[in-house]
Amino acid sequence: MPFEVNVKNLFQDFNPSKFIVYACLLIFCLLFSLRLDGIILWSFWIIFLPLWIWKALVIVGAITGSLTFWRNPQYRIEGDLYTQYKAMIIAAGLQLLLLMFEVLACDKLYSDRPQMWWSLVFIPLFCISVASIGLCVWALKHGRTFELELFCSVNILQFIFLALRLDNFITWRWVIVFIPVWIVMCVALVGVIYAIILAIILMMSSDMGPEQRRGNVFSAVGYTCVVAPLLVFEILLVNKLDGIQEMLFVAAALPLFVSLFVLMMMSFGARTGNQWWFGIRKEFCPWILGVFPILQEYGNITYKAQSRNGDLEDNSVTERTNKSKCSTTHTKRRGQLVDDLPRTVVPIMSIDLPD
Repeated sequence: MPFEVNVKNLFQDFNPSKFIVYACLLIFCLLFSLRLDGIILWSFWIIFLPLWIWKALVIVGAITGSLTFWRNPQYRIEGDLYTQYKAMIIAAGLQLLLLMFEVLACDKLYSDRPQMWWSLVFIPLFCISVASIGLCVWALKHGRTFELELFCSVNILQFIFLALRLDNFITWRWVIVFIPVWIVMCVALVGVIYAIILAIILMMSSDMGPEQRRGNVFSAVGYTCVVAPLLVFEILLVNKLDGIQEMLFVAAALPLFVSLFVLMMMSFGARTGNQWWFGIRKEFCPWILGVFPILQEYGNITYKAQSRNGDLEDNSVTERTNKSKCSTTHTKRRGQLVDDLPRTVVPIMSIDLPD
């Protein structure tokens, strides 16, 4: 079965927002784990730098999109651009609350003020979680994505347990504190198993095209490579915090790095993001091709990899085709030679017979 990579289709479905978010999270988790292990002694304000970059892009993108929206009233009646603008404002508001939590958490880690409880630090997350419940319903109604809202809404109990455990209001073991996460991961595993079974059934179906089969297989493999390492990371982290297993935080976070990297790769086949960010009002691929026309030369490139058996079969078919063409050509040439032989020309004679 040949494997093809079409650059045009790859970037046509590229979601730059998700790529930037997962890349910033990956860098932050790496720096934070190194800081907890004492391998680097940088200030926590520097450790949180990838998150500051993420939030700065969100603020600049939302302000630019809002200015473009209010300066051009005719854009408000074009398709669902007004709904996308409202979705951008909602996402920007949630990101600002998340920024507030990150600033409070960074200040708590940096100064370690006893009067600043973790329960107060987590208040912005509690607000996001409560608001996300209604926002998930709104997103479903308008056909919008809601990854952050879903994550926060299903983990509201986990945030409460974490805040209480960090303040020592409860002294449970960490494996008990993470019970809400275990429940969420069980649901995620059920979803992964369903995706794998669905991909197998669709592969055996003759009504599905090869591209659809390949897309279902990639989705199942991608979700598996995200959920399985996350589960391993949570188990290693609980064992580390409970003192059951001695290891570095970097070693425990390796499966998390794998999951974030897979999510970065899956952003190339994800649904396109909101078109109002930075006021571009276009999908990312047409916009980047308009800004850099030189990239159009590489937009229609297709990479194809094939197995050795497939190459041999193609070669044999090619040889048979060439042989048949040669025999046909040889027959035509023989016919041309026969047609080109000299022939005797006899004049026409007319004999008149008497009546």
